[in-house]
Amino acid sequence: MYIDRQLQAIADPRRREILRLVRHTELSSGAIAAHFDVTRPAISQHLQLLQGARLVTVRKDGTRRLYLARPEGLAELRRELEEFWDDRLLRLKHAAEALEGLDGGDR
Repeated sequence: MYIDRQLQAIADPRRREILRLVRHTELSSGAIAAHFDVTRPAISQHLQLLQGARLVTVRKDGTRRLYLARPEGLAELRRELEEFWDDRLLRLKHAAEALEGLDGGDR
């Protein structure tokens, strides 16, 4: 699984913004770069990292490369993160039940 790469990829605010930009719309690297105050090569590096983490797909159209968020990659990441959330909720439930048991449940 690519979870470590995916977590590294979303750790950067620019990469999260790139994912938002290409979530529903395929965009060229130039169109993506136009949204940021950094160089095109910097955006290309971000895109390569996102592609390596399997969070975006790239399609060649002549000399352009078009990027689109990869729903399957985002779903993998979500499932992984939900495991942590589910564990925390279960611990909270057990703690609440233990507290309820201490006072006889008269809350």
